[in-house]
Amino acid sequence: MKRALNIVAAAAIAGWGSVAGAQSADDVLATVNGVELTLGHLILLREQLPPQYQNYPDDLLYRGLLDQLVQQELLSQNAQDSKRLARGLENEERALRASSVLDTLVSDAFSEEDIQALYAETVANIPVEPEWNASHILVESEDEAKELVKMLEDGADFAELAREKSTGPSGPNGGSLGWFGAGQMVPPFEVAVRELADGGISAPVQTQFGWHVVKRNESRDRPVPTLEEMRGDLTQQLQSEAVDAGIAALREEAEVVMSDIDVDPSILQNSALLDN
Repeated sequence: MKRALNIVAAAAIAGWGSVAGAQSADDVLATVNGVELTLGHLILLREQLPPQYQNYPDDLLYRGLLDQLVQQELLSQNAQDSKRLARGLENEERALRASSVLDTLVSDAFSEEDIQALYAETVANIPVEPEWNASHILVESEDEAKELVKMLEDGADFAELAREKSTGPSGPNGGSLGWFGAGQMVPPFEVAVRELADGGISAPVQTQFGWHVVKRNESRDRPVPTLEEMRGDLTQQLQSEAVDAGIAALREEAEVVMSDIDVDPSILQNSALLDN
């Protein structure tokens, strides 16, 4: 709703509360030239508010929404009938009716058991891929890197050397890069990590960033996402499948005839045709 911010502002200034005694969606809250505006109209208007306004207190929203309804009705009654308007209303009604059917298609289309079954199927098909936890010390020259390797062989602490010597952004954190998988590091660096054993330290490795001394801290198979982490995607997939199946069934029962008129797609930009 384009005027949502103005609605909230108007309501805050007016400070109106809810209508005392309103019990039914058919209760009339206002009339405009004899046209009744009901509590049901107001509830629907509130449902259409953008997400950022959905949590505003109802007593703050009430007057602004009612003013909005009154203004819309005033403007509507003064609209000039035209083919453009008629077509727009047809599209709006079509979209609203379609939306109500979509809501029905997905409301009871699947259960928690269906989500769990799809989760099990999905994770079973996720390939097992390695991940590594590594640290590195980045310096400018190969000689500096060789000197670091020698110091580490003599017992120097890797993290302390990284904090002292590394020019990379991970230096202050002891050179730690955390966990990463295939393709997340530049190829020479990843090859070095792959070839190390856990706890192993590499010979100097050159990349476009400079020279690295790499330590592979740990390795593991990439963890499988949890059900809760995937719930949103799984739900969306099941909803999409339910909608596709529902539309396919409706289309199977319907008579849909596509015109053979030759249409130049660029005509979609010719809005002047709407007035003809």
